[in-house]
Amino acid sequence: FGLVETTLAFLPLLRKSPAGRIVNLSSILGSMASHATPGSPIYGFLAVPAYSASKAAVNSYTVQLAQELKDTSIKVNAVHPGYVKTDMNHGGGMLEVTEGAKTSVEMALLPANGPTGTFVHMGETLPW
Repeated sequence: FGLVETTLAFLPLLRKSPAGRIVNLSSILGSMASHATPGSPIYGFLAVPAYSASKAAVNSYTVQLAQELKDTSIKVNAVHPGYVKTDMNHGGGMLEVTEGAKTSVEMALLPANGPTGTFVHMGETLPW
């Protein structure tokens, strides 16, 4: 709910910007298609169902908001940072924080003709 409330609070300012960008932090664990596809890296991964469901909600909101704002200059995208070394996983990730931030920064700095309504990681479009 924090993501939605924060977005709604800042949306009036973003509408005034010539280059508003909304970058929602998701996870590959939010990909329903990947969870349902045998052979995908996360197929059968059931360790954190509430986290996965919350990230699927982030993805759904991203798609809806991108469609709602499609006739504006605002770009709305979701990103998967990768398995980043954070306190959440007790430093057990594979990527340093600076590496994990690259996709988010790239999407925050999109040009006017950049994509909207996508789910990406390191330049690769991920399945919803």
